[in-house]
Amino acid sequence: MTLRIRHETLKLRLKEPFRIARSDHDAGAFVTTVVVELEDDRFPGIVGVGEGYPDRFYGDTPETMAAVYPLLLASLGEPDPSPDGLRAAGDAMHDAIRWNGGAKCAIDSALHDLVGKVTSRPVWNLLGLSPAIPPTDFTLGLDEPSVVAERARRAAAFPALKIKCGGPADVATIRAVRDVFDGPIRVDANTGWTPEIARALVPDLIALGVELIEQPFPATRLDWMADLQQLTDLPIVADESCVTDEDLDGLVGVVAAVNVKLAKVGGPGPAARMLARARDLGFRRFLGCMEETSVAIAASAACASLAEWVDLDGCLLLADDPFEGLELRPDHRWRLGDGPGLGVSRTPV
Repeated sequence: MTLRIRHETLKLRLKEPFRIARSDHDAGAFVTTVVVELEDDRFPGIVGVGEGYPDRFYGDTPETMAAVYPLLLASLGEPDPSPDGLRAAGDAMHDAIRWNGGAKCAIDSALHDLVGKVTSRPVWNLLGLSPAIPPTDFTLGLDEPSVVAERARRAAAFPALKIKCGGPADVATIRAVRDVFDGPIRVDANTGWTPEIARALVPDLIALGVELIEQPFPATRLDWMADLQQLTDLPIVADESCVTDEDLDGLVGVVAAVNVKLAKVGGPGPAARMLARARDLGFRRFLGCMEETSVAIAASAACASLAEWVDLDGCLLLADDPFEGLELRPDHRWRLGDGPGLGVSRTPV
């Protein structure tokens, strides 16, 4: 076999506990992610780095990821170090395993980094995209209104804030944030509302200047999503209901927007293609992330020119990011340079 992989599970401290409405999400002070290194015997001395977030909601754990890596590598053969070769590799992994987006994301990201280093091209260039991207917002987890408002005050330099909702004090929380922040507010319920709650909240959210509502209902309740979208001009964004590009057709006429994440769809290559197809289908596009290191954020940022809204703050939630090289500009856009690959490396100990 040409390709060899090493993987490492990292337990990283968060700056602050990060809660969302879904009960499967750990609300503790640490987050777990998986980093891989990929080597190709044809290119000695060159190592590609990638990351996959083990989200149980989508069927990934560090253990399942480790179990499927050999199957995914076997599907790749000797990938051609080119954009066409990268696309073929992504298709091969999808054909080999339907789900396990986190595991595929780690390998696809590492392969893009490796090919970028082999060919002296940045990943955004390999994807045929632009380094000009929207600014990222900053996400505030579910908590008491006064706590969220204080965090919003500290994050007020960001051009937009994303507020996790799905608790009994949602309106009070948004009102408290609005008291300290003048910019756009994006609301994410992470499946935590019912239709009755959503209908009651929408007038207040509009009055408070909320820009969009992300995943208000359980993933399978597209009927509820469609009904809510018919009631408001606020974009309803499908996230948990929109895992891969195969979900897009079923969302046409249901919601105005979709959230694409590399850890759901399987890496930068599939994410870029999903964003482009969503655009062609008429969706507004939100590019999101998990609580990840700058490896995953760099891979996501390479796709960001295809998005209207960007939520790539995962590494900013970490107390100590173990990687370096990714720079957030003063305008809160990630700087995409001309260097090879993802442009990140392990921080020296």
